[in-house]
Amino acid sequence: MDKNIIHSSQAPEPVGAYPHARRVGNLLFLSGVGPREKGTKKIPGVELDENGNILSYDIEKQCHAVFQNIRHILEDSGSDWSKIVDVTVFLTNMKDDFKTYNSIYAAYFKENQPCRTTVEILSLPTPIAIELKVIATID
Repeated sequence: MDKNIIHSSQAPEPVGAYPHARRVGNLLFLSGVGPREKGTKKIPGVELDENGNILSYDIEKQCHAVFQNIRHILEDSGSDWSKIVDVTVFLTNMKDDFKTYNSIYAAYFKENQPCRTTVEILSLPTPIAIELKVIATID
């Protein structure tokens, strides 16, 4: 297996044919990371109907879960939170969720402030409200 492709032992399994991360030189590119729990399809703070449609969700719980999943991938890759240099955030409801997400983000990135882009999208591949795409450095 390519040593530059990383599969985290702690993060939830990808929902498609892609690795958790890939190293190129001293850069680490994380695939989109959501809030799912490892080994399950459970999404913290999400209530679904019998057809899998979102009845309600808690953006705060999802933010904490996403950040924890990113931390797991970084650690399994040999990098860490302080080495994040760029973050792209996808929200499905900018109007209702941005303020909460932005506050939680600020707490997690108090010491390290990477570049950031936040965009609203119609939906994500699973019933989640937030996904992050991260670039970090690695030694």
